[in-house]
Amino acid sequence: QVQLQESGPGLVKPSQTLSLTCTVSGDSITSGYAHWNWIRQPPGKGLEWMGAIDNSGSIYYRPSLKSRTSISRDTSKNQFTLQLSSVTPEDTAVYYCVRSISLKTASWLRQYGDCGRVTQVTVSS
Repeated sequence: QVQLQESGPGLVKPSQTLSLTCTVSGDSITSGYAHWNWIRQPPGKGLEWMGAIDNSGSIYYRPSLKSRTSISRDTSKNQFTLQLSSVTPEDTAVYYCVRSISLKTASWLRQYGDCGRVTQVTVSS
């Protein structure tokens, strides 16, 4: 059974870079058809798909976040990482890493994907 474990700071200052890592066990991030996603949900708002990296290393970004988002992976550690630069208080949200077999919407991922434990990230000085 796949397990995803997020790690990263819960508090980030404005203008800094938010960095979250998702460590995967029970599956390989290079296995066939797997997509490794990041989604988030700001307080009082809907779920938002941020981006994904697939088993081959291809990366997909939400267009509105692309200029600030970087997704990468470390296959030796079976981890994938989200970096979001120039954060503002509007980036305060609950962040999730999620496995899927193809690109899906955030709501689908949250309901049917294999999700890591919730990580609350607050952007505040």
